[in-house]
Amino acid sequence: MLENGKDTAIPINKCLMLDSFHAPTAINSALGKDKDYTDESEHATYDRSRLINDFVTKDKSEFKTKLSKNDMNYIASSGPLFKDGKKRIDYILVYRKTNIQYDKRNTFEKNLRAEGLMLEKEPAIASPDIMFIKIHIPWDTLCKYAERLNIRMPFRKKCYYTDGRSKSMGRMQTYFRRIKNWMAHNPMVLDKSAFPDLEESDCYTGPFSRARIHHFIINNKDTFFSNATRSRIVYHMLERTKYENGISKVGIRKLINNGSYIAAFPPHEGAYKSSQPIKTHGPQNNRHLLYERWARWGMWYKHQPLDLIRLYFGEKIGLYFAWLGWYTGMLIPAAIVGLCVFFYGLFTMNKSQVSQEICKATEVFMCPLCDKNCSLQRLNDSCIYAKVTYLFDNGGTVFFAIFMAIWATVFLEFWKRRRSILTYTWDLIEWEEEEETLRPQFEAKYYKMEIVNPITGKPEPHQPSSDKVTRLLVSVSGIFFMISLVITAVFGVVVYRLVVMEQFASFKWNFIKQYWQFATSAAAVCINFIIIMLLNLAYEKIAYLLTNLEYPRTESEWENSFALKMFLFQFVNLNSSIFYIAFFLGRFVGHPGKYNKLFDRWRLEECHPSGCLIDLCLQMGVIMFLKQIWNNFMELGYPLIQNWWSRHKIKRGIHDASIPQWENDWNLQPMNLHGLMDEYLEMVLQFGFTTIFVAAFPLAPLLALLNNIIEIRLDAYKFVTQWRRPLPARATDIGIWLGILEGIGILAVITNAFVIAITSDYIPRFVYEYKYGPCANHVEQSENCLKGYVNNSLSFFDLSELGMGKSGYCRYRDYRGPPWSSKPYEFTLQYWHILAARLAFIIVFEHLVFGIKSFIAYLIPDVPKGLHERIRREKYLVQEMMYEAELEHLQQQRRKSGQPVHHEWP
Repeated sequence: MLENGKDTAIPINKCLMLDSFHAPTAINSALGKDKDYTDESEHATYDRSRLINDFVTKDKSEFKTKLSKNDMNYIASSGPLFKDGKKRIDYILVYRKTNIQYDKRNTFEKNLRAEGLMLEKEPAIASPDIMFIKIHIPWDTLCKYAERLNIRMPFRKKCYYTDGRSKSMGRMQTYFRRIKNWMAHNPMVLDKSAFPDLEESDCYTGPFSRARIHHFIINNKDTFFSNATRSRIVYHMLERTKYENGISKVGIRKLINNGSYIAAFPPHEGAYKSSQPIKTHGPQNNRHLLYERWARWGMWYKHQPLDLIRLYFGEKIGLYFAWLGWYTGMLIPAAIVGLCVFFYGLFTMNKSQVSQEICKATEVFMCPLCDKNCSLQRLNDSCIYAKVTYLFDNGGTVFFAIFMAIWATVFLEFWKRRRSILTYTWDLIEWEEEEETLRPQFEAKYYKMEIVNPITGKPEPHQPSSDKVTRLLVSVSGIFFMISLVITAVFGVVVYRLVVMEQFASFKWNFIKQYWQFATSAAAVCINFIIIMLLNLAYEKIAYLLTNLEYPRTESEWENSFALKMFLFQFVNLNSSIFYIAFFLGRFVGHPGKYNKLFDRWRLEECHPSGCLIDLCLQMGVIMFLKQIWNNFMELGYPLIQNWWSRHKIKRGIHDASIPQWENDWNLQPMNLHGLMDEYLEMVLQFGFTTIFVAAFPLAPLLALLNNIIEIRLDAYKFVTQWRRPLPARATDIGIWLGILEGIGILAVITNAFVIAITSDYIPRFVYEYKYGPCANHVEQSENCLKGYVNNSLSFFDLSELGMGKSGYCRYRDYRGPPWSSKPYEFTLQYWHILAARLAFIIVFEHLVFGIKSFIAYLIPDVPKGLHERIRREKYLVQEMMYEAELEHLQQQRRKSGQPVHHEWP
């Protein structure tokens, strides 16, 4: 089982019979067929506060004694009701009375009633132009569509022992029991007594069938199907109901797009706050419970109640928060190791031979870094830069890069195991094959071209291969065009750096004039961030257009295609400037007297005398920090402002009036059109920042950890309080994001190998230490092997060749012959040794890390062995249960008819 977001031991047996459901007498409904109820009056009035709170026990002080757990489950799951106080509101449609699309709405609503739904209209209080349509799905319609959609429901059977206990398992059970006893005192663990019992997860399930309805546990028709299931069924009907004659005139989404309706959403179960404390009076509803035990900022250190999140928001959102919690927890060891590497550099910074030599080089002059306004610069002016660079480029860099590559593999492999346990616990093992349905847009487009589905044996619309290839080619062309636009923007920022560095070098302010390279980089980072955010606005619309152009077959295919486009756009947008600084900045500048120039006008930018790594750290840190602040504001700050303004307008328009729950929900912000895509995209891009260039920025995991601790509660607060309730969708995994994460893990190994070999000075120091330094020819050495490295890494240039009236020599970073050599300014043999060592390091590093990653992935199976055996055992038991239940049903029929009873099949 999964409790509070943590893996716990799976129980040895699963109980197939639920305890009898004892609902309060006032809310027990008859098990007979519901009568249709329709109210066409748009001016009906009644007590608008008639929500489920009317049925809560009035003596709140005796809450714990008067209401059992099952009573609390019913009260917490009912939600707002029709005017009769009995029928539950399963969905809300909203439209404006002044809208002229009356015929389409009238036809649509008439067809909904023909399908078996019950509708009730009611005008809004705050805005007389707004009309709400409350939808209730009766029992018979629920059963019909539950059977059609193959929804799995719990069986009514006895307890079966699914495996035997071996003696060796006894010690393991004792070990787990000790851990469980310790966890009971762990402050991060949630108090399970505050949560309703979720017994359905302890029952075997099978596809619902009206012909075999006697097989299932139906203690109360009002609670047999959960709120999430009811909402999913209603939405399925809304998406497939016609509003005009014609194949393509179907679905609530098209009606919203053409303005017939302005919103469609399932209602929240009630208010998320209460004037009474939850400890003494209990939760009013599941939303209130989620807020108090999950979404409040004071619960930041607690585990997440994943089962309750799944019950209220659906499996898809539940899996997102499970993945986010798992990712955040796995960041803890990465952040600790990264912090240790950083502190190692901090404590040994003053002992670094390279930093000491740079800080003492008072008589070494560096060649001008620009043509006009730059002067000779003493090498010791770079002392601070050298020390800061050492913080990120020290002996622990290689170790940390290897550690993070292995960490990414362990994180993904253990997430697969975690996901398999979640899908088992939430009964999603066979869902994908049974319930994946076609998109209405796909059906409407290709209804004339049908083929027989090899799985179901039924005809269904089919997209011809030629049409699919043509649309994919257009989509791919659009993707490459947008990526080329990103590269063009990066090139523009590069040109900006080349133009302004001359201006900053002669700036009036002494601080900018002294640190003009830092000012150039900082200004370029800020401009690049602004360009990134502006381009992101265009990317989303273009990705949406290209995805719709492809006509994906199912919703999951649409989401995966759209997510891949958005990831490619934003990944290139965010990282292109970082790749430029890491691998291109300062690599092709030439040498003094023969510098390479862009368009024969602007001299290419050089690295700082201490190297380019400090520029890379600055670029990563600023973009990561600003991006997280912007995302958090857009996720929470913007909805808060909009909801505050909506409440302010309502308070000005009405006085002393009770607002029903559905109208409060209407005033909240809708969830993004793309669902969880933005949430996953933000975290996956952060994962890229954390792994791809982690060798240059070991503090990235720490920043990601701190952000994610806030992100979990921010997302929880947003879902519970600021957004309308999203459709509780189902899912078995995180979709295409898992493949993207694995791709990032592979790319991270390659980029970190290149960062260590090319961007940092690790390889030049290594070659000098063992080939050219004082320890090259000695087995035992008493002095530092890097002594003289700085002088060795700087080449000479004759200032008289510049024609500036200066004599003497200046130094520059490169391995070229001096002016007095036979081949002045040509690459020395040491340069080629370093180049060969860099290539060798890249090959060895990649093969070593990829080998370790593959070995770890092989050792960690995606599905635990015990769980795999349990799943197979339960499939067998379900067949046995169906056999026994059918036999028992036939025996009961024989007894009623007076026929002899057999214990075997007749």
